[in-house]
Amino acid sequence: MPHDHAIQCIHDPLLVVLSYLVSVLGAFTALQVAIGIPAARTQAQRRMAIVGGGAAMGGGAIWAMHFIAMLACRMDVAVAYDPGLTLLSALMAIGACMLGLSIAGTGLFSWGKLAVAGTCMGLGVAAMHYTGMAAMRMPATAHYDAGVVALSVVIAIVASAAALWLAFNLRGWVQMLGSALVMGVAVCGMHYTGMYAVSFVPTGEAAVAGGMGGAYLGMGVFMVTTVLLSAMLVTILLRRQRRAAVTI
Repeated sequence: MPHDHAIQCIHDPLLVVLSYLVSVLGAFTALQVAIGIPAARTQAQRRMAIVGGGAAMGGGAIWAMHFIAMLACRMDVAVAYDPGLTLLSALMAIGACMLGLSIAGTGLFSWGKLAVAGTCMGLGVAAMHYTGMAAMRMPATAHYDAGVVALSVVIAIVASAAALWLAFNLRGWVQMLGSALVMGVAVCGMHYTGMYAVSFVPTGEAAVAGGMGGAYLGMGVFMVTTVLLSAMLVTILLRRQRRAAVTI
């Protein structure tokens, strides 16, 4: 619930769109990588697929979306982000997705396994979000609505379970693209629900110096993440094409 005298947040439409697009690209890339987890012939191949899928899902679909959307929030006070906590939030997202993929992709599929994996991944994603919020440096204090925070955690768990189910049950470009579009909406839904849970009340202190911030940083994160995800996707497709040519 908004606090009296809370600072208004007006979102930059361009960065909001970019946050969704990078989430979709990350989800699509992660789905392509996740195919290799149950199909892996060796433990090394399986670990590589889990690391790649976790990096694409956690770093691209979730963390990059979150950070760009945070930078999209325009307020009447100067805001910067602590680099250490920001990096920690990224590692949380990647680690949570790697754990979820590892649990869900081991052995035969079961709904119980999916529930455990989705819960672990969802809690990690929620921790990433609120760690990212704690990284904000500004002359204001954050006040959270416990009910909305709980709702954002539930959304994160449900979205994570859905992402894992899609990763191990879908095949085909059209299906994966459609799933990535839906997953992008789910990830954005979790983020903006989490943002609705917080109100920033000014303290009247001077702006905190140092840290990162600004629209150019958001666009930079989008471009770097897009290049990395595109390179990963092209590499996957080329390897798959070469394997198919060998078997013919």
